[in-house]
Amino acid sequence: MKHCMKAILLATAVGWASGPLLAAGAHPTTGEALADDQIFTYVTVDEHTSVDPQIVEDTTGAAIVRDLFEGLYNQDADGNLVPGVALSHTTNADKTVYTFTLRDNAKWSDGKTVTAGDFEYAWKRLADPETASPYQWFMEVMNIKNAGGVMSGDMPVSELGVKALNDTTLEVTLAGSMSYFPLTTTHGSTFPSPQWVIEAHGTDWIKPENIVSNGAYVLTKHVPNETLERERNPMYWNDAETIMEKVVIKIVNDENVALTRYLAGEFDKTGVPTGQFLKMQKQYPAEVYSNPKLCTYYYSLNMGENGPEALKDKRVRQALSYAIDRDIIVENILQAGQFPAYTFTPGATAGFSVPEVAAATMSQAERDAKAAELLSAAGYDKGNPLAIEILYNTSEGHKKIAIAISQMWKQKLGVEATMQNQEWKTFLSTKGEGNYEVGRAGWCGDYNEASTFLDLVNSKSGYNDSKFSNAEVDQLLADSKTSDNAQPNYTRIEEIIADEVPLISIYHYTSATFLKSSIKGWPHENVEGNWYSRNLYKVAE
Repeated sequence: MKHCMKAILLATAVGWASGPLLAAGAHPTTGEALADDQIFTYVTVDEHTSVDPQIVEDTTGAAIVRDLFEGLYNQDADGNLVPGVALSHTTNADKTVYTFTLRDNAKWSDGKTVTAGDFEYAWKRLADPETASPYQWFMEVMNIKNAGGVMSGDMPVSELGVKALNDTTLEVTLAGSMSYFPLTTTHGSTFPSPQWVIEAHGTDWIKPENIVSNGAYVLTKHVPNETLERERNPMYWNDAETIMEKVVIKIVNDENVALTRYLAGEFDKTGVPTGQFLKMQKQYPAEVYSNPKLCTYYYSLNMGENGPEALKDKRVRQALSYAIDRDIIVENILQAGQFPAYTFTPGATAGFSVPEVAAATMSQAERDAKAAELLSAAGYDKGNPLAIEILYNTSEGHKKIAIAISQMWKQKLGVEATMQNQEWKTFLSTKGEGNYEVGRAGWCGDYNEASTFLDLVNSKSGYNDSKFSNAEVDQLLADSKTSDNAQPNYTRIEEIIADEVPLISIYHYTSATFLKSSIKGWPHENVEGNWYSRNLYKVAE
């Protein structure tokens, strides 16, 4: 936290001046010649879930929300905290009360001043059961006082531990001391929302013709499943230092088609098609990147009431996990430096030491033998094969992985696995309702601390799609929030996950992307993958 506060103070004191250099077409700090065309166009595979800060639940939507809205703190290129609407904060002696001092020059796109009351409204809106936010549970992750009671409807929203003392002072009361609390405030669900606009337009408030936002950009166009555009917000408090004028998303479901169009000059950024990273890196060394990313690719195993009876048997879940050859997936299918995963939390997580779970110490041959033994003990063999369905959202990469895993299960265990793909929003709905058996999943950290992953196996988590419930895990998570050293708790939770297998960790991500060499300012060292278009610029070629 000392490093974070140092970054905040530095960023407050140091800035780069706009003016003559920028007007002359040169970057005010580097002196690079700027392109006349300051438009950044990038590809996403799926339509985002929302641009409402309290509703959005996917990484694509989160990137849009970071442009349209601004929370208390932002991140720099290395992931350190820097001022957003908040200039700084103080705490009481036991660090249960955080008091944020807000800047007085932050504006909404309609010219109204951004106040502490806008944050109080947004946080209470997030916790309010009537909002039905898929990220409501994040209030408990943040350890906000009375969050659980408010979320369950047992306490009024007014009892949530957040209060605007005046227009520029926000007071947050926690249920207990939590050292990493400020890190959680960079998450989009905590961003302010304009109460007057929401009350006037209801769910239509996020349409381009209605939306009011406080970030560096405003939403100007949205054609569902096709395109979204955001343009520079002249009311943003730091608009003078923004260079990129416009940001455009193009939705292309086929990663190979997206690459063809990227190479034809249509886009500035797209993903590297699955299995083509090494080839593309050699062919386009100045445009292909792969950096560790704070994300885990995994399969959820539905242990809930709608899940198959077979998955309620721990031996079946263990067998399915052991039989997956993660090395083949990362080395032969993905080929972009991803890391085989035997724990849910990535090794790139700040302050986290990866525990040595049993599966990671075995050879694949030993894991395969153990898998066959477990499945046989559970009563499944050639005469009574296990039948299971893998659900994934439409993507060539997800399809390749599902095919590989289904073949591994078939060859090693005789499992008859079928596959079903669904469009992104339908997929999320199906999983959320528990109408699946084995489901593809990916989780990227909401902040850089192990609890952002492990909270997903909390019985109360909104993203516990496996419906896993373990009293010891819940208690370990609760205790870790106020612990001076949570690593022993995290180690134990990972051991329980490895034994109970509510989910199968498959690999830890890298960000394998194409990015035009003319685009500068991309935060390659930020393992959370959080980027802000206002920090990007395009140089003349």
